[in-house]
Amino acid sequence: MQDAQLGRRMADIAATRLTEEQVLLIEGPRSVGKSTLLRHLATQAGVEVIDLDDLDTREAVSRDFRLFAAGDPPVCFDEYQKVPLVLDAIKAELNHAGRPGRFVLAGSTRFDALPTAAQSLTGRLHRLTLRPFSQGELDRHEEHFLPMAFETPKSLVELGPSRVGRDEVIRRVITGGFPLAVERPTTAARNRWFDDYVRLTLERDVRDLSRVRQAAALPQLLERLAGQTAQVLNVSAAAASVGLDDRTADGYTKLLEAVFLLQRIPAWARTTSARSALRPKVHLVDSGVAARLLRLTPEKLGQRSAVALQQFGHLLETFAVMEVAKQASWRDDIDGLHHWRTHDGLEVDLAVERDDGTVIGIEIKAGGRLPGDDFRGLRALRDQIGEQFVAGYALYLGEHAYTYEDRLHALPLDRLWTA
Repeated sequence: MQDAQLGRRMADIAATRLTEEQVLLIEGPRSVGKSTLLRHLATQAGVEVIDLDDLDTREAVSRDFRLFAAGDPPVCFDEYQKVPLVLDAIKAELNHAGRPGRFVLAGSTRFDALPTAAQSLTGRLHRLTLRPFSQGELDRHEEHFLPMAFETPKSLVELGPSRVGRDEVIRRVITGGFPLAVERPTTAARNRWFDDYVRLTLERDVRDLSRVRQAAALPQLLERLAGQTAQVLNVSAAAASVGLDDRTADGYTKLLEAVFLLQRIPAWARTTSARSALRPKVHLVDSGVAARLLRLTPEKLGQRSAVALQQFGHLLETFAVMEVAKQASWRDDIDGLHHWRTHDGLEVDLAVERDDGTVIGIEIKAGGRLPGDDFRGLRALRDQIGEQFVAGYALYLGEHAYTYEDRLHALPLDRLWTA
């Protein structure tokens, strides 16, 4: 699996950006392969990685960080956030020699969450977010869903029927994309890994970032927020359920975002209608982690009860949204990912906007058929945007793709990674 990571889509992108940017930062959740990618870039350049997760190395760098920052380029720091003073040394070095490819950093904390970090290297640092494996990366297939969705919408309809059944989709959703979870041989082993991953992230990454006074509440808060995945974020409800005040819970939620456990998808405010709601949705960054936090198994998700269907619907949406987010991170022309929701109940799970102002809408449905009502949100968004609305896609668990009406299409969910 480690060798496979070197063939990830982000590897080629990082190598190219290294020739263009003074400082390249590879950030993302722990255990997604940031260190592997950093070592690969260092090996290609014939330099060593300075690993600040190692206590002896961290101590040496802390004593004389300017010495380490002045090494042969690119100077590569892993877990750079462990010694934030490194950022000041990098700034000083860039004042003397600001050519591209000077530094490569890797870290498991969002750069803009670090104290004063944003001021240190403003305009000189380029961030790349490395996420868990996409389904295409796992299958060794290069996905083209996003470019096709924008440029040749009908070609997605013409690809033919899906051969991926509901049970296979459930397996992929439950497994997620973390490299070390994917390679676990049994469900029990994978669940142990998820438990350890969450515990280490909360105990090490969160507490390295901030002094948490009510640390015992963090795991409970994360579980409550996992229960909101693919829904409009309600911090107050999560806070009340674990005995936290709203202000504290909001701060802790931001910490969970800062260590890449959660991601907010903001409401899309480009339309001027007063009907549009402006609260963000929240997603766990990996459907496998979400499923484990909620104690959802393939057996539970395979049931036909109302509760199981609702849980699967939310989990499936998180899975699909994160797949699109991964593909968007490989492109320069994506302006943002948003959800769209009106006060009278119309919604689109994902509105993807390009730099040129064109938009596609995506709805994720857990059923094997699409009643006409499933297109209501996409139709409303199309009618509001007009010509800049390229297409709307309802992704579902059925076998066939078809055009429902003008610029609205039904697609099997696996188009996300098989197109």
